[in-house]
Amino acid sequence: MADDVNLPDDRSKERRTITDGFFEREVYLSRAETAAFLRDLADSIDDGTSLTISSADWEIPFEYGEPIEVEVEFAERRTRELEIELEFTEPEGRGDLSVE
Repeated sequence: MADDVNLPDDRSKERRTITDGFFEREVYLSRAETAAFLRDLADSIDDGTSLTISSADWEIPFEYGEPIEVEVEFAERRTRELEIELEFTEPEGRGDLSVE
């Protein structure tokens, strides 16, 4: 299985690869699209420690280490809201020392 996890997007622009700086997008998906995205993400996590999240106009390739942080937040203010956040962190020990 590939490590690509695509978000549905109907815009047709040239895809930009994000590898540094700050980038954030909110994407609104149907239940079926959300379920498909989460299945692709789960398959990618099962396959190894690299994944690429993308839409039609951007992609973010990422190598990550374990553990993966899972945060669950519930709030009841004006409306009830449940937030589930996954945080992937770059692997530690990626220094430039080597033994030859």
